[in-house]
Amino acid sequence: MATIKEIAEIVGVSSSAVSRVLNYDEGISVSDETREAIFATAEKIGYKKRVIYPKIENVALLYFVDHEDELEDVFYHGVKDEIIKQAKKMNIQLSIYDRKDGMDHVPKDLSAFIAIGWLTRKEINALYKRCKRGVFIGTSPDEKLFDAVKPNMDSFVTQMVDYFVEKGHKRIGFIGGSDRNIDTGKPSMDIREWSFRQSAAYYGYLNEEYIFISERFTVDDGYRMGKELLKKEILPTALCVASDTLAVGVLQALNEGNIQIPEQVAVFSINDVNIAKYLSPPLTTIHIDIPCICETALDLLRNRVLYGGRVTKLVFVNGIPVFRKSC
Repeated sequence: MATIKEIAEIVGVSSSAVSRVLNYDEGISVSDETREAIFATAEKIGYKKRVIYPKIENVALLYFVDHEDELEDVFYHGVKDEIIKQAKKMNIQLSIYDRKDGMDHVPKDLSAFIAIGWLTRKEINALYKRCKRGVFIGTSPDEKLFDAVKPNMDSFVTQMVDYFVEKGHKRIGFIGGSDRNIDTGKPSMDIREWSFRQSAAYYGYLNEEYIFISERFTVDDGYRMGKELLKKEILPTALCVASDTLAVGVLQALNEGNIQIPEQVAVFSINDVNIAKYLSPPLTTIHIDIPCICETALDLLRNRVLYGGRVTKLVFVNGIPVFRKSC
């Protein structure tokens, strides 16, 4: 790793001079040529200035994920691990609480919080009384109260439908799960289903017979809905699947039904979990950049704690299609 001392030896100045120039100290008296030489040398040898983050203490990581869902959807687990790793790098001290701890165990003197998972209206209100500086990841239960960072699911599904239409598909189906209403706890339409309905209707290809919705996003539910799909006299030629966990079950059902993928039914999914490339056939899916989502969330939290502000922010993070053999 390149050091200030190396730069100083190459340029022929003191380490102190190099440090002050790289930190844009206007009080140091050096020639423009020397200043340019220091920056050019730093770039040439790959010097990276160490970022020193102000310490932020007493931050709660609320991991309110149902354990059953956690086993089926690795997105939440990946977010948790990445947040812990990046928070340490950014000098943010985290205390972790999960659903079994309950809201009563969350301290009332928090500096801020990060929430992963699903909270009820009662829990959100209780949280707001404890701390008004918080960031939700993956959900935005109350955008007027808290910041949030989410994968751009609306755009993902639109991209999937557009892709299938460009490839000449007209019978396009959707397999997904439901969201939950924070006030009632009852199932509500997930943004991915809404986006599919809008996009398919735009092209005139919306067919209710090809839409299958479960209450959960699990492999078993994907398999069950895949079996239901096989009962149709005429199958769709393309399937948009709301998550890779559902897609694992769907592919299993289609393979058992001797359906050729993608020749008879093409499959496009969301998440890009590690197992996706090992499925039969390897799954085409949209990669969700978890490190980017977590970095954005922690930046929002730092800005909220260090600089305040009354306006909440909702950030959508786009994904990258990873094309494999399922479509």
